[in-house]
Amino acid sequence: MTLGERRPMSTHVTMPALGENVTEAFITRWLKRAGDTVAADEPLLEVATDKVDTEVPAPFAGTIHELLAKENDTVAVGEPLAIVEPAGAGPASHSDAPPAPEPVTPPAVPTVTEPAPAPAVTATAPAVTATAPAVTATAPAVTATAPADDARVEKMSRLRQTIATRMVASLQGSAQLTTVLEADVTTLARLRARTKDAFEARTGTRLSFLPFFAKGAIEALREHPMLNASVSDDNTTATYHSACHLGIAVDTPRGLMVPVIRDADRLDVEGLAVAIADVAGRTRDGRISPDELAGGTFTITNTGSRGALFDTPILNPPQTGILGTGAIVERVVPRPDGTGGHTIAVRSMAYLSVSYDHRLVDGADAARFLSTIKNHIERADFSI
Repeated sequence: MTLGERRPMSTHVTMPALGENVTEAFITRWLKRAGDTVAADEPLLEVATDKVDTEVPAPFAGTIHELLAKENDTVAVGEPLAIVEPAGAGPASHSDAPPAPEPVTPPAVPTVTEPAPAPAVTATAPAVTATAPAVTATAPAVTATAPADDARVEKMSRLRQTIATRMVASLQGSAQLTTVLEADVTTLARLRARTKDAFEARTGTRLSFLPFFAKGAIEALREHPMLNASVSDDNTTATYHSACHLGIAVDTPRGLMVPVIRDADRLDVEGLAVAIADVAGRTRDGRISPDELAGGTFTITNTGSRGALFDTPILNPPQTGILGTGAIVERVVPRPDGTGGHTIAVRSMAYLSVSYDHRLVDGADAARFLSTIKNHIERADFSI
């Protein structure tokens, strides 16, 4: 661009607000480059925060004139990301656009006194930006420790790093223990089998066992509020929550995430089924908002969905309880015959496990809590 030219009307696209208490985001990947056209609401880039990975859409249609931040940069909320010339603003001059591999105006020619253009070109080339730091950071480790099987060393994603940090902090910050109990879910399995087709036709949602377990847990929390609580860091006060904001652990391609269903205690089985399907689907698709990943008071993780019999889940701080539901399997089980003896029958059985914070919850409390859930599940007195 020469001094006599005027740049067409352009607008800065800034880092949007990404949820409560989120002040910055890490740019993981640009989806567009300078010179590309973009439609309104079309994804421009992918960013990561301590709570979620998400896409930042274009607020309007236009042509990207310049990228102001590069991949692996951390950008504060409200800071500029790119210059976009709105559609209809006229042809753009991109002579000073950083992505150009060769200079087209004198200011871009590398000289002794003007070293800046070279880094600008490098910063916007995705392959160089994304991989060069990793090679520099890991080369010594590979040289020193690489085994004969050619094991690779790579940097973990921002979300994976966050999960790692929080899991370690959870174990270090609370006294965790797990109690396991077995439940006979045969009656519940029959109830589900009778109602699932009509339920799906009515709601558009498949009826799994999880909303029944969730409802049983919520009812049990009314009787055992120490599992729906939090303990202060200095171990001097406990907060007992009047509402249950239920976290649902969701397995995603990016890692484990826990969206929260607000006021889950106000929902029946149908409402829970629809809400669980909604937040799980949006979490897997990357459409969940950061605010929906915070504020839980109790969590459920369905480890049985991948065939695990039971697990010892780690607490989601500052919560004092997390319920794990195991796979439902058919087993031969002895049952009282009503005359003092036993009969042998094939029953649908499942393990329930609860990890709890021993600073507030005792083993007897955890056992009573699971027994209450077991009673609800085995009676299967749910309206559906």
